[in-house]
Amino acid sequence: MKLCRFAKPGGPALGAVEGEEVVDLSTSGLPSEPAAALAEVGRGGIEERADGEPRLPLADIRLLAPAVPRKYLGIALNYADHIAEMGMEAPEVPVFFNKQVTCVVGHGAEIHMPKVSTLLDYEAELAVVIGKRCRHVPVDRAHEVIAGYTCANDLSVRDWQGRAQTMTIGKSFDTHGPIGPWLVTPEEVGDPQDLRIRCFVDEELRQDASTAGMVFDCFQQVSHLSEAFTLEPGDVIATGTPSGVGIGRKPIRENVLHVGETVRVEIERVGELVNTVVEEPDGYLADPPAAS
Repeated sequence: MKLCRFAKPGGPALGAVEGEEVVDLSTSGLPSEPAAALAEVGRGGIEERADGEPRLPLADIRLLAPAVPRKYLGIALNYADHIAEMGMEAPEVPVFFNKQVTCVVGHGAEIHMPKVSTLLDYEAELAVVIGKRCRHVPVDRAHEVIAGYTCANDLSVRDWQGRAQTMTIGKSFDTHGPIGPWLVTPEEVGDPQDLRIRCFVDEELRQDASTAGMVFDCFQQVSHLSEAFTLEPGDVIATGTPSGVGIGRKPIRENVLHVGETVRVEIERVGELVNTVVEEPDGYLADPPAAS
């Protein structure tokens, strides 16, 4: 099942994506956030409510971010080939950082070249969306707390990232957390460690790998984080990026992002996330997370 959030005049709405149509579940009484809807009634309950509801052309709707996280967590150095291109050693334990949730935008949203930097870089990533409130989750049961998967672009302002040990500020600029286009439930994705992941800048292929290349797999990441704090429905975990990022290519200035370029993240059995770089507008303020 593919579930989306999309814009309607009355606010965000829940939809079920079926081919080139979206079943409009805005009058179903369910939350507009897919993970929250799944937590409330499960996949079967959503399927029951979808029967007979109006359908809209997918091409005619504006998709929003398919999760409204209270926590957006990213892992550093989690693909062997990316570790090698950065000339670093593989970490012994997962290394996580926060992305502030005001960075979240959806498929098709503009991403900003900051006023304070031109070292904006892309990172194609598979994102896990949590589906149950949980703590101390064993690795072999981590699949039970995952609502689904989506595409992520962990955009990074490299000079700001490098100046801060936590990396958080360089990872959290407004619009620098695109996720989407929708949430795909686990039974449709299958093995999350057997997915082709690619990133294109305009039509140039920059990243091309398999999620099998992760050092710490999706379930290990969920388990590790749950040892420290409670995970909640809608929380997002960006699971790392493979080699081919702009800062790993020479010359760096030519290979980071530029205004006017379009970034496309493609993940097998999940979807395509597309966003275009624009100059940061004067006076921009991020939408409240629930409206993004």
